Amino acid sequence: MNVNQSKMLRIFRRVGVMALAVTLLAGAATPGMAAPDTMAASKVAAGQERPELQAAIQEFVDIGFAGMQMRVHDQQGEWVGSAGVRKLGETAKPPTNGRFRIGSNTKTFIATVVLQLVAEGKVRLDNPAADYLPQFGLDRRITVRMLLQHTSGVFSHTGDYYDGTAMPGIPSAGQEWVDNRFRTYRPAELVRFALSKPALFAPGTSWNYSNTNYTLAGLLIEQVTGRSYAEEMQRRILRPLGLSGTVVPGAWSGIPGPHARSYYHYQDAGQWRTVDVTRQNPSWLFGAGDMISTTQDLHTFFSALLGGKLLPAPLLAEMRKAHPGGNGFGLGLRVQDVSPDCDGTIFFHNGSTIGSGALMYSTPDGSKTLTASVTGGNTEVDLVGEYPAALDNLLKEVFCGE
Repeated sequence: MNVNQSKMLRIFRRVGVMALAVTLLAGAATPGMAAPDTMAASKVAAGQERPELQAAIQEFVDIGFAGMQMRVHDQQGEWVGSAGVRKLGETAKPPTNGRFRIGSNTKTFIATVVLQLVAEGKVRLDNPAADYLPQFGLDRRITVRMLLQHTSGVFSHTGDYYDGTAMPGIPSAGQEWVDNRFRTYRPAELVRFALSKPALFAPGTSWNYSNTNYTLAGLLIEQVTGRSYAEEMQRRILRPLGLSGTVVPGAWSGIPGPHARSYYHYQDAGQWRTVDVTRQNPSWLFGAGDMISTTQDLHTFFSALLGGKLLPAPLLAEMRKAHPGGNGFGLGLRVQDVSPDCDGTIFFHNGSTIGSGALMYSTPDGSKTLTASVTGGNTEVDLVGEYPAALDNLLKEVFCGE
């Protein structure tokens, strides 16, 4: 495991989030929203026998995840499949058209909307964020770019790990989180909590992943447009792209439509416990990790974004530009170089919340994508050895195959 992976796994453990990625994380939704066609998905899966992909997702189940669903778009067409179980104690597989909490993939959506506002001249990327969010007394050296790039130095309200020191945040792990998982947090409350902590470094002088950066970015969208971030997301991205399976849930604890159950396996007073956490109030991750989506919608969104359909070319180039000390992070997405005999550079932004997580990968032009979700089960997953190995094998199968 490299240094970047090691650091992020420590962060996952710190916040109690079920790690499945190398990154972390108003309008109410209704259960009656349109669902992708289940029969169509089944026909696609049955029409393409790709045992190597099925074996790759089965590996995640074998190391302790309850279930996984995945969608791949490549030169062979579309493949969808799932492994494991939809619910502990039952045998049905997770639905391949299921909805799930996408965690920090939310950040890519948020960054896209902010950059659209930049394109319209309503926001300047290198202006002080305080110009748009005067209510928080932000350090005027913090720019909008620094929020999207994680170079602001602002403490993460979910807890932080910097320079070898772990610092607790709001309840985000163990029994305390379980007991408070239906609590509603106001985004301003999260920001003020984070700002009550000392800055980790002077703005722009270092890099540290902070969920609060994107809570601020979500509030910036609301301040500039005069609409909730949920409304603006619907108006700018979800409706134009036809993402009918994607929701900004606000404080609603449910998941609409078909979905697998998710579980949190944790220790309390020396005893291992497993709790069904499918229902949880996502307001603690406002703008940073609260959205719900499907593998189809994530494919459509990421392919459109990297294909140049959502941003002007200069701003897409800014988004894809990795910060030198930022573990490959640009503005709301991440870049990774795979071996020369594979697809070269790939872009991604994975995410997790307690009990579930999501993967979102693509080639630079959006022509080949991998989107997936995993759910936690009733066993502890080895995040140091087995999980990175399973992820590496999966990426090789998708991006290094013929």
